[in-house]
Amino acid sequence: MQRGGQVNRVEVNVQDGDDLELVTNRAIYSNCSIGEIRCAKGQELVEVRVPGGEEWLKLGQAIGDVDEDALKRQMIRRTIKEHLDKELRFKSRGLKVLSLFFIDSVEHYRKYDADGNQVKGKYALMFEEEYRRLIKHPDYQTLFNDVDLETEAAEVHNGYFSIDKKGAWTETAENNQGSRDNAERAYNLIMKEKEKLLGFETKLKFIFSHSALREGWDNPNVFQICTLREIGTERERRQTIGRGLRLCVNQQGERLRGFDLNTLTVIATESYQQFADNLQKEIEDDTGIRFGIVEKHQFAAIPVTDQAGKVTPLGVEQSEAIWSHLKQAGFVDHKGKVQDNLRKALKDGTLTLPDEFKAHLPQVKEVLRKLSGRLEIKNADERTPVKTRQAVLNSEEFKALWSRIKHKTTYRVHFDNDALITKCAEAIRECPPIAKTRLQWRKAELAIGKAGIDAQETSVSAPITIDEHDIELPDLLTDLQDKTQLTRRSIVQILTDSGRLNDFKRNPQQFIELTSETINRTKRMVLVDGIRYQRLGDEHYYAQELFEQEELTGYLKNMIATEKSVYEHVVYDSSGVEKTFAEQMEKNEAVKVYAKLPGWFKVPTPLGSYNPDWAVLIEKDGVERLYFVVETKSSLFTDDLRDKESAKIKCGEAHFMALAVGENPAKYIKARNIDDVMAEC
Repeated sequence: MQRGGQVNRVEVNVQDGDDLELVTNRAIYSNCSIGEIRCAKGQELVEVRVPGGEEWLKLGQAIGDVDEDALKRQMIRRTIKEHLDKELRFKSRGLKVLSLFFIDSVEHYRKYDADGNQVKGKYALMFEEEYRRLIKHPDYQTLFNDVDLETEAAEVHNGYFSIDKKGAWTETAENNQGSRDNAERAYNLIMKEKEKLLGFETKLKFIFSHSALREGWDNPNVFQICTLREIGTERERRQTIGRGLRLCVNQQGERLRGFDLNTLTVIATESYQQFADNLQKEIEDDTGIRFGIVEKHQFAAIPVTDQAGKVTPLGVEQSEAIWSHLKQAGFVDHKGKVQDNLRKALKDGTLTLPDEFKAHLPQVKEVLRKLSGRLEIKNADERTPVKTRQAVLNSEEFKALWSRIKHKTTYRVHFDNDALITKCAEAIRECPPIAKTRLQWRKAELAIGKAGIDAQETSVSAPITIDEHDIELPDLLTDLQDKTQLTRRSIVQILTDSGRLNDFKRNPQQFIELTSETINRTKRMVLVDGIRYQRLGDEHYYAQELFEQEELTGYLKNMIATEKSVYEHVVYDSSGVEKTFAEQMEKNEAVKVYAKLPGWFKVPTPLGSYNPDWAVLIEKDGVERLYFVVETKSSLFTDDLRDKESAKIKCGEAHFMALAVGENPAKYIKARNIDDVMAEC
């Protein structure tokens, strides 16, 4: 079956004499028909009559099909290549790279001869052959200095399978006590040894498993997963890729963050679009989460401040009015499914609302951005390294720019604890009211037809308040202490001064969530308000050589070619703001050189590290040079940005202010476009 250039296999039932072209409706099976069919166990055969003769097929055989072993070999080879590429990138970071293979049968990796001796299966042999070929490639020579390449291949891989009582390896199907015992033995072995896998002293880097790793095994440094078997159920698919969705750990046991490091590569037999679609569908089916659906009540919690300064939620009625506008404009369908034109409007900044809701446009945009995003799965074939442009990197202009922003700082935070408690209490006092638990009946009609099942909502009841009596209240202080890291004494003072403790009995869970979120938001702002940065000594800085030492990669659809940049291409985010800004700088004659600051250029903050967007050198009137660090956003208003993001930007501003010493220092600014930057000149 041909759909959008992809061939999807479909099972059909046939009987003796069937014409395959008619049965499948595909011309490729012209003059092919079914002959004798045998179904006796152990003697299964199908006769296929083809031009010039006939073929007898046993179970698992095919005519003109892709050689399964050749396909598996290529998948193993690609996994090894991805692994070695990551080792090259991460060797200076102290990261041990692991790869995980899920196989269809244990005997394909390890089996036993007649004397009980362990013998390598076809996957183990394929791996060692392909590994020996690749490690001899010139690109990877720096990884294998003074290493015996012949013996290396046998030492870097191993299999983890269930172990029977005799110590032999077997497949895991946990449908009886014996199998469960086998699985437990395997799990115990893996759990005891898994920490050693992270150390460079352990040569093991490639792990083969049948099913023993689906549960109970977590290792943070799995960067590649190769599925040499079909991924069946949604639980199996999510748990399989879940083995690699962990923040990586260096040799000191420290978690390292950032998408430049924590990216999982999956080598599978299906296209990446298919993989993403299936994974999303399976998550929706298993968890009830619906991706890309805007509910009518989605905007009800948006805070609204009246003329008296009182904050109240927007409400369900107003939320439904906004939803109706989105539907009429064609941004969502009748089920609330996000349409592509909404994604485009959010990206281009062209989304508008009726006059009565214009004040809420930033908050509505933020909600829609979260709901309209897709699962971030990209085609690894489109990934490419981004090279530095030596003429720009080594130019006097860029050296002058870099010398003004390269230095590192440290910070101290000064804040008044009493003022923090007062502000937290005030913020909780102004929070939207907490309602009792409510129930709402929805009635729908289901129509079952050839196209599938269609559900149409026919009526919705008024909300029914549920009075819960004698419910067991959770430990409020302990929960809030865990979520806010404040002392119990401070939390008691905040709750008492807020005057909102009665709301805790009304809806305990909602009260805890609202209170903890409010305290953390207030705490972030107080920390930032009292932060002071100080430049470290001259020996503490980001070396310009890092642009060449730290590899940058990007995807073709998120890259544009440049001439003035340190890199030959700029890798931009999905919002479109960065792409537009880079294009404007390329065209503007006043901009001499610039750099999209890479992920390793980080400013420390109490909220985690902050990575500014751009470093820019502008020549004014052909003589005067001006140096800028630019944070590009679609809006310059702090209220339009998320609290944490806004706080980090304030920290960045304080950091570069501490570096603004000497003649003609770099200036930190926020900008929507190049015109905002030129206005600062």
